[in-house]
Amino acid sequence: MQMKKILSPKQSEELLNTLKVRFEKNMNRHKGLEWAKIQAKLEKNAGKLWSLGEMERTNGEPDVVAFDKKTGEYIFYDCAEESPKSRRSLCYDRKAWESRKEYKPKGSAEEMASEMGVELLTESEYRDLQRLGNFDNKTSSWLKTPDNIRKLGGAIFGDFRFDTVFIYHNGAESYYAGRGFRCSLRV
Repeated sequence: MQMKKILSPKQSEELLNTLKVRFEKNMNRHKGLEWAKIQAKLEKNAGKLWSLGEMERTNGEPDVVAFDKKTGEYIFYDCAEESPKSRRSLCYDRKAWESRKEYKPKGSAEEMASEMGVELLTESEYRDLQRLGNFDNKTSSWLKTPDNIRKLGGAIFGDFRFDTVFIYHNGAESYYAGRGFRCSLRV
């Protein structure tokens, strides 16, 4: 049975309130944007609101970080201080998960993101996020890996140490208690 990917009216109201409070608390992330316009757009997109609910449920603390004038979309990123707690100890993708002979993790970052209806942050998006604050000071986050790296068995991740954003690599099959993933959603 397929899960219904729509929030109840009460869940929608609670999530919108949470997002509004976070929006107002962190105005440096979205200068010049108005909550009323964002909320109106969210209320017209039940599926996207469900995805934001999944970002929130898995400890991502989503917030609006930009507005794309070309597409008319608001862009949300996970803005939790550290890589979201409920999305850690995952390898990069299904292929990496299948390649492990033993000690398989509970799943993969790409699959979980897909189930949530969101995208892994790219390296560029991760750097943009880091301009809004210091994230992943104690953890790291898998990032959307370019095909040429993935074809060779690798995957990339980012973190923030020594006042610097680091982008590094690992075998895609690896997983760590301190590595999760961050995502983006366009509404």
